[in-house]
Amino acid sequence: MLGFLKEPVVVTAKINVNLVALTVLGLISRLWGLCYPRAVVFDEVYYGQFVSLYMKRIFFVDDSGPPFGHMLLALGGYLGGFDGNFLWNRIGAEYSMNVPVWSLRLLPALAGALCVPLAYQILVELHFSHCAALGAALLILLENSLITQSRFMLLESILIFFILLAVLSYLKFYNLQKHSAFSGSWWFWLLLTGVACSCAVGVKYMGLFTYMLLLATTGLHFWHMIGDQDLSNVSLLCHFLARGLALIIIPMGLYLSFFYVHLALLYRSGPHDQIMTSAFQASLEGGLARITQGQPLEVAYGSQITLRNVLGKPMQCWLHSHTNTYPIRYENGRGSSHQQQVTCYPFKDVNNWWIVKDPGMQQLVVSNPPRPVRHGHIVQLVHGITTRYLNTHDVAAPLSPHSQEVSCYIDYNISMPAQNLWRVEIVNRESDTDVWKTILSEVRFVHVNTSAVLKASGVIGASLPEWGYRQLEVVGEKLSKGYHQSMLWNVEEHRYGKSQEQKEREVELHSPTQMDISKNLSFMAKFTELQWKILTLKNEDTEHKYSSSALDWITMDTNIAYWLHPTSGAQIHLLGNVATWASANAAALGYLCLSLWYLLRRRRKIYDIPEDAWQLWMSAGGICGGGWAVNYLPFFLMEKTLFLYHYLPAVTFQILLIPVVLQHLSDHLCRSVLLKSMFSALLVAWFSWVYFVYCTFSPLSYGQPALSPPELRALRWKDTWNILLRKQ
Repeated sequence: MLGFLKEPVVVTAKINVNLVALTVLGLISRLWGLCYPRAVVFDEVYYGQFVSLYMKRIFFVDDSGPPFGHMLLALGGYLGGFDGNFLWNRIGAEYSMNVPVWSLRLLPALAGALCVPLAYQILVELHFSHCAALGAALLILLENSLITQSRFMLLESILIFFILLAVLSYLKFYNLQKHSAFSGSWWFWLLLTGVACSCAVGVKYMGLFTYMLLLATTGLHFWHMIGDQDLSNVSLLCHFLARGLALIIIPMGLYLSFFYVHLALLYRSGPHDQIMTSAFQASLEGGLARITQGQPLEVAYGSQITLRNVLGKPMQCWLHSHTNTYPIRYENGRGSSHQQQVTCYPFKDVNNWWIVKDPGMQQLVVSNPPRPVRHGHIVQLVHGITTRYLNTHDVAAPLSPHSQEVSCYIDYNISMPAQNLWRVEIVNRESDTDVWKTILSEVRFVHVNTSAVLKASGVIGASLPEWGYRQLEVVGEKLSKGYHQSMLWNVEEHRYGKSQEQKEREVELHSPTQMDISKNLSFMAKFTELQWKILTLKNEDTEHKYSSSALDWITMDTNIAYWLHPTSGAQIHLLGNVATWASANAAALGYLCLSLWYLLRRRRKIYDIPEDAWQLWMSAGGICGGGWAVNYLPFFLMEKTLFLYHYLPAVTFQILLIPVVLQHLSDHLCRSVLLKSMFSALLVAWFSWVYFVYCTFSPLSYGQPALSPPELRALRWKDTWNILLRKQ
């Protein structure tokens, strides 16, 4: 039985020395001196705040994208034992000893380092020579902009890593298609493609561009499979379902899981949760949850409530009134009702309280048992402090003359009767008999007499004049269609009124039942709300000193100063390798011109290159050229502040196109020994130029050694570059 032990156990393995060497060089270039500078570098001041919030489990919203990238940065902080205690208030601030700088910068650096062997493998899987693949990897290795971006707590290197991993995985899957369909390795690379795409999108929405490219490529390849008569209908269906599962279903599930982990980690209330709905805020520990804990769930006649506008734009606000009246005439000469003002006030205040009254009864207290208000019921809303009724009538609103003025009615004994009946419409109801619920119900108030809907004015950024204390306008919207969020309100604070006396009513607080809102808000409800906020909540874009246009990127007419030493001339800039970027532009132009030439010649039945070389040329262009186009051209349509680092995913694909074009020129245009020798000599000279530029600008990529003012001036190769010089 033990005869097999008589022979030694031998394990053989193939090791690609090129791949190992490139990985080691990538790690050295990205990890060397990673803790330098021990100070906040450019956008570390932005991402560091989120890392601290993760460490303290405090909820936040970042409108720049999904949370996966932030969680990876926070993972670095967690592994380094970071407690989150650091004030991220300015670029250049020295890190305190409790901040694990090396650990926080480690994951972006590792991602940047691994992009080097990924570039090599992509060219190999595209069926180019190992020499061309080695050239692509070395160009990525010596690209100054990628080095700079990957050595700090930033997201672009992580994004590029997942993008390249997705491309490589798909190419490996596609190359296994003919001979190993549905094998273990086939499934592995297909599934890894979907996972990498989901991770890329989870880091930044820019990852969607490459994801769409790969989906389009998959669709094109499957279209060709449909024409393969050797494949049965059942086999085609299996292929289709496998791709749908791996490239659509699994990425969607993984994307949801990023938010699930994000919300599970950030369970405490913080400064960012105020832009969320009351239901979302109440699901967080502390903050609104402390106020709403113990509130009655069902709104009844006699309930005392505050009403928060669901839209929350231009800021969160509550339905509010005070004793001041609208001016008899506005500045433009239009007249008003001179009734008591009703506004939307962005702060909690005693004047935000209203009482839900039954129009058929005089009492302002909750009966025993309480009579709940349901969808479709008619109510009156009585202002808690002034006891005047919410009213609207056919008088133009102060800022929105096309809408009706909303007021609290004062009886002036003139021909303007009170019109204070409102119909409660629960928009998110499950049935027409639903009860109006605290926090959970989103309600429209429809005026019975005029059918106008109570609305926080859509005049974004405008507020009432001094006579209205700069508060936000509330109007009765006529001819309303649909359920715009500015017309929706939810009860945030709620108590059952027990006293008919006004003075006692102002101070009473009653909590008859315990209520836990968090159990009523599902993960999908929280995800949907958070996702919507990320997509729609945009900070005001302001012109930045280092912002640029997409046209500036191609010729690198711009740079970004990331860090400046407080005393010496040491500094870090985001600057690309001029030789590589110029070569990438030339390669893209050359590829386009050659492709058009070949297409015209092929149209005339003239085939300059073999069919397999043509297919190789087109597939490489589709991946590398297409990757550049989809990651670059969309920025011409974006209305946002742009920076040079937005171009890095696109330029990475463009760099991969350089060896594609060079090998094609060598194989098909340099047909004599003399031409090949000259071409090889030119390649050596060209690569020496690339290496020279890398070495020249390395002090600006690594921040050391410090350069003198004359040396810094010598590096200003373009007048548009902002190289920082200290005044002597």
